[in-house]
Amino acid sequence: MPAEFIASDVHLGAVPSETERRFVGFLEHVGAEGESLLLNGDIFDFWFEYGSVIPGRHLRVLGALAALADAGIGVTFVGGNHDAWGGSYLEDEIGLRVVEGPALLELAGRPALVAHGDGLGTGDLGYRILRAVIRSRPAIWAFRALHPELGVRLASAVSSTESRGELDASYTSRRSDALFEWARGRLAERPDLAWVVCGHAHAPRLEEVEPERWYVNSGDWLTNDSYVRIDDGRPRLLRWP
Repeated sequence: MPAEFIASDVHLGAVPSETERRFVGFLEHVGAEGESLLLNGDIFDFWFEYGSVIPGRHLRVLGALAALADAGIGVTFVGGNHDAWGGSYLEDEIGLRVVEGPALLELAGRPALVAHGDGLGTGDLGYRILRAVIRSRPAIWAFRALHPELGVRLASAVSSTESRGELDASYTSRRSDALFEWARGRLAERPDLAWVVCGHAHAPRLEEVEPERWYVNSGDWLTNDSYVRIDDGRPRLLRWP
């Protein structure tokens, strides 16, 4: 029976070209063995669509994603704090289903709450304020008014992914714990939920909070090359290759 896959936090554009090639290999694996793929944010270190103008990198990954969609494999893209501004190109030309998280989706035939994780849980107060600003309609209009080259340079200057390399271990641990506690709260509030899925923490984590009710964080591709595979309703946390 075909599997379902989850990946997040690849940060294409801030990782070596070898990482992008490995991720393409993973996407080809999904094409061979999967029926669906959930991309849970920060696949790109920066993504913004200026009408008919899109970022000019990541052709191999975009082609591999389009091949999955053309083959009838459902690919859902949930924006993260680096790539929340996807739109018609990813949907109409590549064939992805683009949704804004937190979103109620379905995994293995059961309800799943899916969120990248930025601004959720305790802490991150400063980012929550920033998030409300940069995702507001006026801010998007203002950014779209910039020349694309200037916009890309500005986004690269703001991003800390490439300069930080491996994330600070204590910060990663705190965010991982905060998201896990947030997820436990959502599972307690919603007895119908079978899954809560996050990314953002760059820390792979798989917890069966209650029998057949799961918290899933697929980790990242900066240091872990990790992903989640679900077969017959049972998730496994794996590393590529």
